[in-house]
Amino acid sequence: MRAPRELSRKPRRVAPRAGRIAELRRELAARGIRQAKVGGFDVDGVFRGKYLSLDKLWGALEGGFGFCDVVFGWDLGDELYDNSEVTGWHTGYPDALARVDLDSLRVIPWEPDTAAFIVDFEGPDGAPLAVSPRQVLQRVEARAREMKLRVKCGAEFEFFFFRETPRSLREKGFRNLATLSPGMFGYSWTRTSESAPLVHALLDGLRDFGIPIEGFHTETGPGVFEAAIGYDDLLAAADKAALFKTAVKEIAARHGLVACFMAKWNADLPGCSGHLHQSIWDLQGTTNRFAGGGGPHGLSPELADYVAGQLTRMPELTALHWPTVNSYKRSVPNTWAPMTASWGIENRTCALRVIRPGPKATRVEVRLSGADMNPYLAMAASVAAGLHGLEARPKLPPPVSGNAYEGSPGELLPRNLGEAVARLRGSKVAREWLGEAFVEHYARTREWEWRKFERAVTDWELERYFESV
Repeated sequence: MRAPRELSRKPRRVAPRAGRIAELRRELAARGIRQAKVGGFDVDGVFRGKYLSLDKLWGALEGGFGFCDVVFGWDLGDELYDNSEVTGWHTGYPDALARVDLDSLRVIPWEPDTAAFIVDFEGPDGAPLAVSPRQVLQRVEARAREMKLRVKCGAEFEFFFFRETPRSLREKGFRNLATLSPGMFGYSWTRTSESAPLVHALLDGLRDFGIPIEGFHTETGPGVFEAAIGYDDLLAAADKAALFKTAVKEIAARHGLVACFMAKWNADLPGCSGHLHQSIWDLQGTTNRFAGGGGPHGLSPELADYVAGQLTRMPELTALHWPTVNSYKRSVPNTWAPMTASWGIENRTCALRVIRPGPKATRVEVRLSGADMNPYLAMAASVAAGLHGLEARPKLPPPVSGNAYEGSPGELLPRNLGEAVARLRGSKVAREWLGEAFVEHYARTREWEWRKFERAVTDWELERYFESV
């Protein structure tokens, strides 16, 4: 069997859709495919999908198919939003039209008779559904092309493995959990060897799923790993990052494990990052516009403007990088997560780390995002801010050369989800680049999340106040 098709190493030839569908029929038959699994990503980055018979798939490829729009009307726990204007009881939760992206074809290695596709959504007017995260990113990428630029991106994730099941997690109340391995052992040669069946299942499975891993190692913490996904054009990189989280969870389950991408699952352990490496190129992909110098602080003019744009807009776009209440628990002093809109050259205490090993690899690492990010939205927000910087050219402050947790190297980032949503609502850049309808819908979903938390009584409160006050 051939390796599954990747999303975009290079532009594919354009052919009439009917011809491509006929070609796909032959390809799936040759691979012994018996069914398809199709899905789209919701606002939280959860892959919502279903199996289709091949007969149903062919019809779906021709004219699309109905997909209940409740996936944009409920939260992570399938609880319906009470403030959504996009869909709700007032609309009757109708179907949105789902269009299968033919270029997203993959074969699921752990389900080798099943093809997988990503779908995009259309609204009643036939236009792209404004609240769909993947299509928000497509909007940003299209604008980059209008600027004669090609954005390349790669994601890194840190995540924990637990010797638990979804049932045992709940039976234990998410406490006293058994991690894959004990103790703190970052970059451990032996720990990866001890877990070789799992590690190789991940590396091989992800590669065959079209998500090549450039680096994989243990991180500091019990049962925690870090994976660096190979970089690609913007949308393809986001697809890989979003599918990575789903694939890791599926492979882990086949080894009797649960994978966790929470930003901060334990107060005594480091949080889980979701760093984004970004660069901009000419449309042909031959010249890295970040390479060279001649601009402020020895950077290229484009890199300086891009970083300045990200710094200037970072506080108002934080909710798109830190989407949950828990996200903000990761941002505390001396924990490898930023607290301010700061930048530095090879400085991991900053929100933005400029890396300049050579012309092709010169890039900026956005260290703001956590592993709980929705990759489509974190990439859309950070790239939009950088491209806005190329247009507006705000002044780039000096880089931080020491510890960014000390002093005041930049504007303090929002300290909770409620504050971050308020900042997002007032962002003209977010509304211009990501769309009015999306920003309004996303803000409402985060306000819902914040209200749910405000009503919650936590274990900390019980232990702190139950007997003493």
